[in-house]
Amino acid sequence: MISVSPTTGETIAEYAETTPDQVTQAIVRAHELQQTWAHTDLSDRSVLMEAFAAILERNREDLATLMADEMGKPITQGRAEVDKCAWVCRYYAQEAATILADVSIDTGRASSYIAHRPLGIILAIMPWNFPLWQVIRFLAPALMAGNAALLKHASNVTGCAIAIDKMVVEAGFPDGLFRALVLPSSRVQEALDHPFVAAATLTGSDAAGRSVASRAGGLLKKTVLELGGSDPYLILADADLDLAATACSTGRLINGGQSCVAAKRLIVDRTVVDEFTAKLIDVMSSYKVGDPRDDATMVGPMARVDLRAELQNQVARSVASGARVVLGGDVPEGAGAFYPPTILTDVAPGMAAYHEEIFGPVASIILAEDEADAIRIANDSDFGLGAAVFTRDVERGERIARDYLEAGTCFVNGFVGSDPRLPFGGIKTSGYGRELSHIGMQEFLNIKTVVVN
Repeated sequence: MISVSPTTGETIAEYAETTPDQVTQAIVRAHELQQTWAHTDLSDRSVLMEAFAAILERNREDLATLMADEMGKPITQGRAEVDKCAWVCRYYAQEAATILADVSIDTGRASSYIAHRPLGIILAIMPWNFPLWQVIRFLAPALMAGNAALLKHASNVTGCAIAIDKMVVEAGFPDGLFRALVLPSSRVQEALDHPFVAAATLTGSDAAGRSVASRAGGLLKKTVLELGGSDPYLILADADLDLAATACSTGRLINGGQSCVAAKRLIVDRTVVDEFTAKLIDVMSSYKVGDPRDDATMVGPMARVDLRAELQNQVARSVASGARVVLGGDVPEGAGAFYPPTILTDVAPGMAAYHEEIFGPVASIILAEDEADAIRIANDSDFGLGAAVFTRDVERGERIARDYLEAGTCFVNGFVGSDPRLPFGGIKTSGYGRELSHIGMQEFLNIKTVVVN
């Protein structure tokens, strides 16, 4: 495995693949440890999880720098990612006892209740865009629930995978209860097929999700999938346009636009589209693009040059179909995988920017005639991960978000994000199942009915 800097194009490090024998050994070891871990007192698990959170915070700068080097995340955003990882660890350390408590149900018998027991080994297949958060938001509830975990991370963030592995051991968890496997995507089945692996979770493309879900389904193993998104942001006629432009810029450009829940389709009421577009251009053009190690950088390089080429192809195809570029849109000269903040207007059905997930710093503006038309356009998508609506009438926005937008997470007057206390996931081709909150923890539990006569 070769790790290449998206900033310079130079090789950062090389890693040896985990051999088939080592994969088997890791699975067997995790299985053996999980048999004891499942019966470890919850208070002891919490102590270790709190220690893990502290280790993350202690290594904050090194981890943020590693993410900047491996996949181009601006270092200020990397620090925030580490902080969020520590938060999710502490959330589950503190809430697990409540989530996992037995639930008594009166059935007229001596005793009847719901118990929450671990499933065993959970395989996580994770992407590069949030190389710590995507892993730890799964790992914290999985370990607190009594499961073991294996990680197949994206190849370009192998350094992050190894760092997580080391920190888990440093925190005091049994060595091997969690293990990072250095594998290409073509070898995922070596872990997934093993009878000791009980379930899998994947965050990534819909193609990857279909592949893993298909194989897991043949083995009758549960999966949770958090896949792509093309989040619609509705800017209604009565929206605060300054707020909307700022939130849409942040939601579109955070992590260089490489987020499943980025603000991708900006659906704007006809009466305010010109004013909103002008404000959006002002805000997005102010974002500093540069070295991800620089504290002043707001947009780093894309994670790989092939991803940039794919993005530019989508922009070019959209323009050929009638879209207009009003900001950015050109691949810069020089080293690295940089791409400027870009805005497309006049986006319409039939264009790549309308139908496809645009995974980079490109905002697509789509015209809507009114509220009903905006909702129709928002739902005219194969995806259903996140959505947002901007209006000064908060009750109106809440009604649209709750009752009409086809998405797993809907925000009013703000950009979509995740919170350990709230479930996160999508519908349609954005996947199924939920992560985070008590619901995310329950995804990988045996919800066991116990009846005593």
